[in-house]
Amino acid sequence: MPSEADILEPPKRAAERLARWEAVLDESVKPKRSGSKLRIATWNLRAFSGLTKAWTTAEGASPKRNFTDVHVIASVVRRFDVVAVQEVRGDLRALRYLLKVLGEHWAFVLTDVTKGRVGNNERLAFLFDTRRVKLSGLACELVVPIEEEAGVPPGDLDRQFARTPYAVSFYSQGQTFTLVTLHVLYGQDAADRVPELRAIAKWLASWAEREFGWDHNLIALGDFNIDRAGDPLFKAFTSTGLVPAPQLDGLPRTIFDDPGAEHFYDQIAWFTQGEERQPVLRLDVVRGGHIDFVPEMRGTGTLNDLSWHVSDHYPLWVEFAIPEA
Repeated sequence: MPSEADILEPPKRAAERLARWEAVLDESVKPKRSGSKLRIATWNLRAFSGLTKAWTTAEGASPKRNFTDVHVIASVVRRFDVVAVQEVRGDLRALRYLLKVLGEHWAFVLTDVTKGRVGNNERLAFLFDTRRVKLSGLACELVVPIEEEAGVPPGDLDRQFARTPYAVSFYSQGQTFTLVTLHVLYGQDAADRVPELRAIAKWLASWAEREFGWDHNLIALGDFNIDRAGDPLFKAFTSTGLVPAPQLDGLPRTIFDDPGAEHFYDQIAWFTQGEERQPVLRLDVVRGGHIDFVPEMRGTGTLNDLSWHVSDHYPLWVEFAIPEA
């Protein structure tokens, strides 16, 4: 069994596979460069928890995710400045090894586990490159008032979020931006998700107006479990002016999506315009996309196997230009 130190030195076969993967990534998302660009990503990493301490996983072994898989994930993460990660579990072994591979310049901030059946023992996390991004001081979970006298209409939300959204403020190149990540309750059917989506949209609109006064940007990202553009879930999500990144329109969200029937689960969104006091994003959107790891990483295995090694969701990303002061 490899030691902890060995994770930084892949054996020949794994190293060759990782080199091919890096070349594939270079075609879609080149390595970061110094300058006034800011890359932000979101990735639901399926059950990111335990880890098999080996470069390949033996037949029938659990968990399936191994050292090679961690390097595959790290190769994606290091292409960005900040990555919001959903489905980090109570067991932090995979996250701890990911940080080892990323190196000493990478840091993380995350929530405690969410207890209860619907919480699924999950955490929400941000990974960030400290050479390019710093924490600016704010880190909080979003709690909404559920009393009618606090302004929440009856029936909108009669409980707290199943997995409490997590907000962290960052600073880069003279600009402050607050990222809010969440993993919306999936529920028994789509209607179960509407109250959470509507409540988070209202909460974000109110907060964005306050942040606008401080010249801050607010961006929501994560797994919103939206089925289709234009459906009741999408309408609830965009009901207060949130605009999903147009650069991500039509892109598949999961490796199980059928062509022409893609889901809209994962999103990166912000406020662009609206009523008199509603804020406008001060960052200039340059481009965005997703990273398709299936062709290079599937091999002879099934998509389900791949989902446990890497993920069932694709990483989504948007690149911003920070305007000169």
